[in-house]
Amino acid sequence: MEHAILRDDELDLLFEEIAEKYGYDFTLYSKASLKRRVSRICMMDKLYSFAELRYQLMHYPDYLQRFVEEITVNVTEMYRDPNFYKTLREDVLPQLATYPFIRIWIAGCATGEEVYSVAIMLQEANLYDRSLIYATDLNPTVLEKARNGVFSIRHMKQYSENYIISGGKKELSSYYMANYDVVKFHDKLKERVVFSTHNLVSDASFNEFQLIMCRNVLIYFEKELQHKVFNLFDNSLEKLGYLALGSKESIRFSSLENMYRKLGSDKIWRKLH
Repeated sequence: MEHAILRDDELDLLFEEIAEKYGYDFTLYSKASLKRRVSRICMMDKLYSFAELRYQLMHYPDYLQRFVEEITVNVTEMYRDPNFYKTLREDVLPQLATYPFIRIWIAGCATGEEVYSVAIMLQEANLYDRSLIYATDLNPTVLEKARNGVFSIRHMKQYSENYIISGGKKELSSYYMANYDVVKFHDKLKERVVFSTHNLVSDASFNEFQLIMCRNVLIYFEKELQHKVFNLFDNSLEKLGYLALGSKESIRFSSLENMYRKLGSDKIWRKLH
């Protein structure tokens, strides 16, 4: 049954139809990743043939939202890779401080843990009130979670450790209220945040930024789509701006490599011209 659902030609057809009908273009996403995720959603939702899945997607737009949520990757954490954030805190923020107004784009922000991580760092550097963070994602459901700023309390011990290693100035708990099994981050941390849907595959540049963060999103894209997104970021980044990527992502071997300088050993690149 799994093989019937996962035939390549049928999946290609399905994603072409989704792109045509709804504007979500997954045709250049990693095939292996998509296969695993489509198989998983079929098992969860007890869809036993490709035809059943296609019928649900073509006739029930609400089901499409669930489908998008399952096949896009929404795993994230606060201060993930603390040394990356330490570099951001010590080497990038002092440079951003030289601007009268700071614009940051967090692309593929998922449920928002990175957004709150950056907002806290900006507060601690006394830069928050002259910053604007654009937090975007393809998926409106996870964006709503990000906007709410409510997270499970069971992750907070790990997040607090990450925060301290990253050079945090206080206790992470001073930024949220705990209530039974969840925590809610203070509303102040989203006063300078614009949450918005944005499709990296099909949407255009919408501003000019000094820092763009897109971490652990591009690993799910084929090379052709990665290059397309890199060009989008390049068009959206000011001269001397910073591009921050995930641990398995790089602009090396792309057409942009010679236009950027790597910052230390971390996945932060600075635009030269």
